Amino acid sequence: MNIPLETLPHRHVLTLPSMGSAVRIARETTEQVLAEWGIARRHPTVDPALLILSELVTNSIQHAADVSPMITVIYAAGADTFAFGVHDRHPYQPALFSAVTGLGGSGLGMVMELTLNLGGTAVVRGDADGRGKSIWITLPL
Repeated sequence: MNIPLETLPHRHVLTLPSMGSAVRIARETTEQVLAEWGIARRHPTVDPALLILSELVTNSIQHAADVSPMITVIYAAGADTFAFGVHDRHPYQPALFSAVTGLGGSGLGMVMELTLNLGGTAVVRGDADGRGKSIWITLPL
């Protein structure tokens, strides 16, 4: 799946403090945004997307809160694509594809396994100043 995100017509941005309640708020916002965009809650991609999103937000809170008091979730969608990115201001960029083969069943490994099983893609995009990153997930609908 190699769809330029800027071509997706639907967009929403959510900025939250890096605290535990951000996970719940991000999930609820995702459900609301998808409903507004006409993507049914029962669509087979929605539950895995919510799980992936929850894990990425949790990771940002756990690993980046010291240097990133806020996280941002960016949503985009089109007729056959749902994409979302979780951004924080921590410079560490995880190796996504090595997480799939990692031992111990890491959360990032689960994110990658779900994403790939759905036919989606994942990418880490560093900020221009090198002091933050976004992890983007793109899933087919």
